[in-house]
Amino acid sequence: MKRGIPVAWHGLNRMVTGWLVLLIVTFASGSINAETVSNDKTVNTDSGPTLLVMGDSLSAAYGIEREEGWVTLLAERLDGDAQVINASISGETTSGGLQRFTEVIGQRQPDIVLLELGGNDGLRGLAPNQMQANLASMIEQSQESGAEVLLLGIDIPPNYGQAYRDAFTGVFHSLADEYDIPLVPFLLENIALEKNLMQSDGIHPTADAQPIILDNVWPALEPLLEPHYQAEFN
Repeated sequence: MKRGIPVAWHGLNRMVTGWLVLLIVTFASGSINAETVSNDKTVNTDSGPTLLVMGDSLSAAYGIEREEGWVTLLAERLDGDAQVINASISGETTSGGLQRFTEVIGQRQPDIVLLELGGNDGLRGLAPNQMQANLASMIEQSQESGAEVLLLGIDIPPNYGQAYRDAFTGVFHSLADEYDIPLVPFLLENIALEKNLMQSDGIHPTADAQPIILDNVWPALEPLLEPHYQAEFN
């Protein structure tokens, strides 16, 4: 598994101030939008798997209509063959996610957990080892409950320095190796450097980018879904 910085961020030099201002705004919105959302499709709950997306603004459809977000597009692609629960909150850190994770996983009892947290830890310059410990705890709780985990990685701007970026992105690879779970190394691959696919803040993807995010996730997610569908027909 390659451990380098995602190619899409090389050469990108955004101002740290802009990122931090948006972080504050996004974090403040979290207390308002802290809700668990399921898709509106009719699901055969006796056989279809339950997917839990635990993320931040990238999965909470920040700045766009919720139905345009990649998580809703995922539910539409599954077309009622699975239940998709979106427990993502804009501005969420791994610490915040961990604080509510036990309750969420206990209530929803997912078969697959898509863990998309860490971006706000990086933007705030928090210690990567603490971020790793928080994510590890959520992975362990998921596996202990019988759920499989898909880890969705992210990167931070070059302004934070190469050493910090290496430590930050290395967390995702280390966890994927340690817990033997699939990893999407960079959720915004083929998006982050395309101005027409990013909102004016330079952080959040547009509605047009959401199908690309889903396409980035799908190759790693599909193998996790297949055993559930095979069991349904056996």
